[in-house]
Formats: sequence, C-alpha cells, structure tokens
Amino acid sequence: MGQYYLIHKTKDNVEILISKGRKPQSPYDFRVHYREPNQRVRTPKHIHLIIDLYMKLSKNEELTMKLVDHIINIILKVKPATAFPPNLQLFKQEQAEQFGELDRYGEYSVEFILVVAELIMIQEKTNYPDGTLNLKLFQKFRNKESIFSVVSSATFANR
Repeated sequence: MGQYYLIHKTKDNVEILISKGRKPQSPYDFRVHYREPNQRVRTPKHIHLIIDLYMKLSKNEELTMKLVDHIINIILKVKPATAFPPNLQLFKQEQAEQFGELDRYGEYSVEFILVVAELIMIQEKTNYPDGTLNLKLFQKFRNKESIFSVVSSATFANR
C-alpha cells in the first residue's frame, strides 16, 4: 500500500486517512482508510456503515433517521475533489455532537461515520460525477426497504 494522508482525527483518536487511488482516468482518485489506536490500517466499506446504522436504529430510530437524512444531504451537496489529497467540504464537529447519543450504540462514532461517509461521497463524485449508488443506498435505508435490499446495495449486488 502506498502513502497515507491524514484527513481527520476523531475525538476518539481514530485517524481517517486516504491513499492515492488506482483509476488512471481520475487524477484525484483516492481510497478511504482508518486506523484505530494501536491497530492496523483498515479500509471501511459501505456495508460497515450500514450495519452500524442498523445497530443505532435498533436503539434510537428517530435520531438514526435524522442522521441518515443528514448523510443524504451531504451526498447531495458534496462536489468532486479538485486536489489531492482532498479536503473535507462540509463536516463540522457540531454536526456529530447533535447526534451524540448514537455514539453509545454500534461500533463507530457519529463523527467517524460523517467524515468517512463524506469522503466516500467525494470519491464517488470525483470518479463518477453522475453516480448515484451512495445516494440510492442511503435512500433505501431511509425508506426502510428490506434488509436484503439495503445489504445487497451496500455490497454492490443487485444495483
């Protein structure tokens, strides 16, 4: 794996990193990674975020749905990257704090989810400006489609 660039460090000391992507047609392509304290670098996938959202949903449906609405709003607002490494475009710490109760549930903090989701959305817009895969995934979750449908979308099956 190549060089990592630190984009954000959460209050829990999780480093959110990016590395250069492999798409030759996209000079600003990147991959999203993270490293928890004393752990190796990992690459988050859509399915990780969705599973965590289901855990949060089981404990606080109303606040989780507000979080998903916020993520959908991010998807609609982010722009393609115009530099490498990219910058966060929308994330503000107070956004995570308004959903703070959800940090008690699941594996990931809301701060982590918001930063990683934003970077994944920037990545999609950079490589596929007309792409809607991420938007459709979170809309399926928001519309309470079947777990099968949402998980299939999160794992890129049946898209």
